[in-house]
Amino acid sequence: MIIKHCLNPQFHLFIPSLTLVNPLIKLFSTNVVVDEQINRVDDKLKDLCQSSKLADAVSFFDNVVELGLVPSESTCNYLVQALARCNEYSMVYGVFTRMTRVGISPHFLSLGALIEFYVLEGKTELGIGVLGSILIRGYCLNGYLGNVILKGFCRDGEVVKARGFFDEFGRNVGCLDIVGYNTLIRGLCKGKKLEEAFELKAEMESRNLKLDLVTYTTLIKGLCKEGRMDEVTGLLDEMKVMDLDADTILYDEVICGHCHKGDVRKGKEILNEMLSKGCRPNVNMYNNLIHGLGKRGMFKEVSAMVHFMTEDGICLNVSTYTNLIEALCKGGKVTQARKILDLMLEKGVKPSNVTYNVFINGLCKHGSVLDALKLLEFMVEKGNKPDVVTYNTVMKGLCEDGRVNDALTLFSMMLEDKYHVKPDVFTYNLLIQGLCREDRLVEAANILNKMVEGEICGNIVTYNVLIGAYFKAGNIHKAMGLWKQILHLKLIPNAYTYSLMINGFCKLNLVNIAKGIFSRMRSLGPSPNVYDYNTILATLCSEGSILQAKKLFQEMKNSKCNPDVTTFNTIIDASFVARDIQFAEELLEDMHQRRLAPDLISFSILINRLSKLGRLKEARSIFDRMLPSGFTPDNCVYDSLLKGLGEEGKTEEIVNLLHQMTDKGMVLDKKTVTTILTYLSHISADSDVINLLPSFPKETPKESSLPCRELLMKLKLHPQLQLQVP
Repeated sequence: MIIKHCLNPQFHLFIPSLTLVNPLIKLFSTNVVVDEQINRVDDKLKDLCQSSKLADAVSFFDNVVELGLVPSESTCNYLVQALARCNEYSMVYGVFTRMTRVGISPHFLSLGALIEFYVLEGKTELGIGVLGSILIRGYCLNGYLGNVILKGFCRDGEVVKARGFFDEFGRNVGCLDIVGYNTLIRGLCKGKKLEEAFELKAEMESRNLKLDLVTYTTLIKGLCKEGRMDEVTGLLDEMKVMDLDADTILYDEVICGHCHKGDVRKGKEILNEMLSKGCRPNVNMYNNLIHGLGKRGMFKEVSAMVHFMTEDGICLNVSTYTNLIEALCKGGKVTQARKILDLMLEKGVKPSNVTYNVFINGLCKHGSVLDALKLLEFMVEKGNKPDVVTYNTVMKGLCEDGRVNDALTLFSMMLEDKYHVKPDVFTYNLLIQGLCREDRLVEAANILNKMVEGEICGNIVTYNVLIGAYFKAGNIHKAMGLWKQILHLKLIPNAYTYSLMINGFCKLNLVNIAKGIFSRMRSLGPSPNVYDYNTILATLCSEGSILQAKKLFQEMKNSKCNPDVTTFNTIIDASFVARDIQFAEELLEDMHQRRLAPDLISFSILINRLSKLGRLKEARSIFDRMLPSGFTPDNCVYDSLLKGLGEEGKTEEIVNLLHQMTDKGMVLDKKTVTTILTYLSHISADSDVINLLPSFPKETPKESSLPCRELLMKLKLHPQLQLQVP
């Protein structure tokens, strides 16, 4: 080993006469020669450091130490500090370790360099251990090292440890300076602990530490990320009082914050303020404003902003063009968006994948999925490799356009070597959703199996889609199998999962199981929503369990889930069916107190039930309130009134109502025609009433009048409202 290092040409520069092993050993046997050699080694190491040949210096250091010729303590520490000054911390650790192993004592700055090494390596805890060594050796700690440790904890997201160290350092060593406060404030803001950050700000003010631009910029950035723009305005006013001028970085944050919040007007005000102070905006500020204006469909303002931007000598970059394309697509101006893409290419600005993805998404949303496919092909021709977001966007467009088979073809392309893009969970979810929409459950299950084979774990959305589809198909066995898989995979069922299960079992008349799942939901979370309560309520009411329905309704009112108009419609109708008129009236009063406006179904229920009870005056009063309330009576409403009038033998009123129906252009359905014919059959043939009847169409058109369709849509949206009429 000694010969190896002696043959090193670097070593020969300093010991040119030492070419044999024996003379070397002989030379090292005298202390005088050794001291002389150490001096020469020290000089050489310092020369290499001063010449910035640090790698050579470390290599030389390793060689001489291995030969047993250890540089002086001051030189070893000098080398460590030189490396630290040049941020060569990987070499710092090696030199530090080697020198301490041969008995060289590290100086204060060397220990500090070791702390910085540990912090950069993400081992801040070890850095604290070095602080202990500094104290043991009799050195005094300073704020710089404290700030280094603090920065390490904050950078690694260990904000709690950072705060603990900050407090302990302040107690035992002395309060950290403004750099330390700013470091911790930045860490707290990054960790979304904004209130604690403002507590530190107050502490700084109480200690008469003058807040600087960094402090305000950090706090304002944190507020902007949380959309707390009113508080940002307050801090900006504070800065003006303190004669602190905002710089470009701060203005950028504020403009971005206002635009993301949707307040583009305020963003423009900040831009004008900035210009008045002589600060030159950067391209990012303009991009944020263009993006914000585009989201609001303010295309003229977008055009003006681009014009102002170019006049200011700022070149449009890829983000600018992308924002323009996105704005145009949102406004349905896909032709103009294509012109922007062509202009972009003409100007030599290469579109990014984000640019293409935004445009493809815009085309798909406006039903131009075939154009989206052409753009995908164009994208490949121009040298951009589509990513998983690109494929997912096109796939979503194809599925929503009913082209599930084309989506499956695109999926196969993704897996080919030529294109190879690894599908993610969203890819599989889109396909499963598309197949389930077409009731192709076997194929959907195969896609789930491919997910498992591809080692991609489905998320709760995957299982929700399949569970909903299996319940719709009446396949309880498959649905429950997926529920077990959810529990086995330790996925957390969300509110929609429980809603699917509850609604599915209710539709299949398995009410006890639905109630069991509902109870599990209430005990384990998430909290049931109004739809879940309405589903159980409707099922209880439909099976005549009015007492249980009342109890559940009371529980709902006591919970944080407020009943809606659908809830009241369901329980009011059930109360009428149970002949509990008093409770029905109490519910109507409760509904009024809550300021819940009745909907079309509310009017239909009340008119139907009151008519059947023979309370025609009240039914007619509610009927007369329908039009002023914005609801047009449909066949169901008229049929209820006709039946009530017929039971009371009020022939004249029946005739008047029939004339009212024809005047309003009502299209009679089979049920209403049957009701009319039933009561007409009781009228004598020689009665003058027959002559007073309006003319009815010979053929009944399809039952598709607008009011009826509206009611059906409401029933479709609220399947629990399929009321049982006694």
